This record gives sequence, structure tokens and C-alpha cells, in this order.
Amino acid sequence: MVESCSIIVTEANAVLAPIHDRMPVIISSTDDDTWLNPDLQDPETVNNFLLPYPAAEMLAYPVNRRMNNPRYTAADGIQPLS
Repeated sequence: MVESCSIIVTEANAVLAPIHDRMPVIISSTDDDTWLNPDLQDPETVNNFLLPYPAAEMLAYPVNRRMNNPRYTAADGIQPLS
């Protein structure tokens, strides 16, 4: 048994495009059951999940550079910079 994970990326939406040209695919919690269904085989249905997340439902702001270190886990790291 191999335990692993993957991050699927797609093109960036309008919120993230100024930061990077790609973004992780974000699956809405209302679609969890469909996405995790092992019987999901229809390519068109799967492809509909691989689109950029709606920009209107996102917010981006600068945070402390400490967040670039994966060992930094303090909650204050995600607070907006003033």
C-alpha cells in the first residue's frame, strides 16, 4: 500500500492570476459526494470539477513571509499584513 496525495491544478481565476498562472482545483463542499464517488467515470462530469473556482467567492490578501516555511504553523501567519 502506498499512501500519497496529489494536488490538481487549473488555470488561475481573476483573484489569483496576479499571483500565479495556476491554482489548485477547489471542490465545493456541496460537490464532495460526487467528486469522491468511486463510480464517477464520465469525463465531462469530472472535467466540470477541474475549472477555476469562482473568483467572486474568494479573497486574497498578503500574509507574513513566514508562511513560506512549511514548518511554520502558527495561526497568526494567515492574518492580513497591515
